[in-house]
Amino acid sequence: MARQKQVKRKKNAINGWLVLDKPYGITSNEALGKIKRIFSPQKVGHAGTLDPRASGLLPVAFGEATKTVPFVMDGRKVYRFEVTWGAETDTDDTEGEVIASSDVRPTEDAIAAVLSEFTGTIMQVPPKFSAIKVAGERAYDLAREGEAVALEARPIDVHRLDLVSCRDDNRAIFEAECGKGTYVRALARDLGRRLGTRGHVTELRRLLVGPFGEGDLIKFDEILEAAEDLQDSEDVQELVAEFVLPVRDAMDELVEVSVSLDDAAKIRKGMAIILRGRDAPLNTDVAFASHADVPVAIGTIEKGRFQPTRVFHL
Repeated sequence: MARQKQVKRKKNAINGWLVLDKPYGITSNEALGKIKRIFSPQKVGHAGTLDPRASGLLPVAFGEATKTVPFVMDGRKVYRFEVTWGAETDTDDTEGEVIASSDVRPTEDAIAAVLSEFTGTIMQVPPKFSAIKVAGERAYDLAREGEAVALEARPIDVHRLDLVSCRDDNRAIFEAECGKGTYVRALARDLGRRLGTRGHVTELRRLLVGPFGEGDLIKFDEILEAAEDLQDSEDVQELVAEFVLPVRDAMDELVEVSVSLDDAAKIRKGMAIILRGRDAPLNTDVAFASHADVPVAIGTIEKGRFQPTRVFHL
């Protein structure tokens, strides 16, 4: 019997952002795979990995939005997390083995008194179970193989660290607003040590990444329910209209310059243009040009000239 040829599913031209509420228990790549199977986009990626044991905001970029991923990843993040006192694990969360314990339980006043030490620009040693590379290998791969992993402290920015509540003597809820490269698990570990006890993360949820917040979140169940009767690309575009945000939403914090139709055509060819008008910026490292509210390109401005570096095809 001749083997039946598999029909390749048509890829859909989708541009924009889907702000997914990633469920607990799956990896970011598994979540991305589910999204790909539903939307079948020509191009897709995510901005900032969430651990399987974390839930919350995972921004997914389709098509031309992938060109704006760095601006989302470099933005501030907000996490809400629970720390359980009395035990430190080798992974700094519930996945690992307990490596140190303590009978000390910090009071609410004691916790509040040390929070200022963990805000601002501080030095942090990342968890040994992390994606940081050591001699070309991921730290978590080395740690799982039983190798000693020694990571150096590095500066991170913690803009805000609040004690939300103490659930009981053993558990406290925190909210942290932080910059790129911050490990919440390491914050929990170091808080425990500073308070004369030990601690590890037992719940973690991301609430904000760059310009995207809780109000943008879409649950998997909503997408799955809406996708039940998908038949063709037109149906997919209905999903896009319902769930996908514009590409430009990722660039809210960038300088925007509005250009004419003629200048937009030049920019799309990679040509620099002179910015006209009394309020036109003279110099900036990163900006984006738009025409009729549609992004044209990301670029730089020097001496009043916009030079494109990434052109959009929207």
